[in-house]
Amino acid sequence: MTGDASSRNPRGEAMNEIALFDTRVDPSVLAARLSDERAPDIVEKLNDEAPEVAAAILLGLPMERAIEVLDQPELDCVADIIEMLPRDRVAGYLSGMSADRVTDVFREIEEPGRSDLRARLDAETRGAVDRLSAYGEETVGSLMTTEFVTVPGTWTVGQTLEHIRHVEKTRETIYAIFVLDPRTRALTKAVPLRRLISGDPNDNVLSVAPGRRPLAVSPTASREEAARLISKYDLLALPVVDAVGHVIGIVTVDDMIDAMIEKQTQDVQRFGGMEALPEPYMDIGFFTMIRKRAGWLCALFLSEMLTASAMQGFEGELEKAIVLTLFIPLIMSSGGNSGSQATSLLIRALALHQIRLRDWWRVALRELPTGIFLGTILGIIAVIRIVAWQKLGLYDYGEHWPLVAATVGAALVGIVTFGSLSGSMLPFLLQRIGFDPATASAPFVATLVDVTGLVIYFSVALLILRGTLL
Repeated sequence: MTGDASSRNPRGEAMNEIALFDTRVDPSVLAARLSDERAPDIVEKLNDEAPEVAAAILLGLPMERAIEVLDQPELDCVADIIEMLPRDRVAGYLSGMSADRVTDVFREIEEPGRSDLRARLDAETRGAVDRLSAYGEETVGSLMTTEFVTVPGTWTVGQTLEHIRHVEKTRETIYAIFVLDPRTRALTKAVPLRRLISGDPNDNVLSVAPGRRPLAVSPTASREEAARLISKYDLLALPVVDAVGHVIGIVTVDDMIDAMIEKQTQDVQRFGGMEALPEPYMDIGFFTMIRKRAGWLCALFLSEMLTASAMQGFEGELEKAIVLTLFIPLIMSSGGNSGSQATSLLIRALALHQIRLRDWWRVALRELPTGIFLGTILGIIAVIRIVAWQKLGLYDYGEHWPLVAATVGAALVGIVTFGSLSGSMLPFLLQRIGFDPATASAPFVATLVDVTGLVIYFSVALLILRGTLL
């Protein structure tokens, strides 16, 4: 009947799509409808369902398809979904997933469920999870997978291809094959699959290997370092080796992309002046959202109180020259904007290793003239605006309006220069003391420059307007 109604109703396709998400429909029916779709598309639909419904749909999918879905990092609330599944079925799912994904899932599951599931895993998967869990969350070791293809350097091309056919289904990728020293088991070469296919089956596998030494990374290295190597050399997989050169895992380009997207999402949230959210926006609870945002907001508010203190210090000057208050928003925003620009540029440059800590003085020498020039541009615009408004009769700045214009123009040069310099140096300072430079968020820099900007503004006013308005 659904098909007939759909053919009679021009909106039938949309109605079928709505029915797909109707929780009154048997989850087994939903599973049957989803079973032929791609895993990422199934994940999108499961993310729209409650965990108990998503779990029921997973149970209705074929085993291999359910494993493929759970292996997708984009699946939300995976810990809640797993809690709804029978323990024996979960153990089967986890044993079929990639080791790095299982490790991520285990980090989200709380005790005692974690220990119970760990005990149900097969020995190989349990050992891989234990090894990966030992590495810090931001290291390469926590991102790598232990499912890769290795062959001894004595094998032929034909033997290697036959081995790949046998192990293909249990490996994360087969596009990079790592050749080991037959005696020490240390990494000697990395062979792209394309070279193997085009090689003579009777030739030694080393005959089709590139002449250069393979790139590798330590498991304790940062994820940013692995991302830099993968991006620079266009790698599909980067081997992770221990101190003696044994391959203990690989980092694939798709896993690295997922990790970098997650990292950049966290950095963007910190740029906005808040803690990074551990889950998608719509899945965050109300009080969790308050906790993530309130702390930074209160800290910034308390910092902004220093602005009021700075203005109180110049209360007498403000009473004598009320006209100066007209330009306080202009002064504060210009300094904050220049500082935020510099901070954003430097945080990204540090993350991409375009600059290092030792380059701070070069950055300072670069930002100093840049700030002066940018401040001069804004100062000229401000002076032109004051002159135009005075001459056109749009506003009367008083008999000493040329000095007011000079005060605003000179102050902007100083404030924008200070904003650029402090905004560029703050990420260096935070990284030097061990903090994430991303915490030098734009609101934080703006607050810092607001306070100092007022001090600069009124100090310049005292110099220029002394004996006239002040």
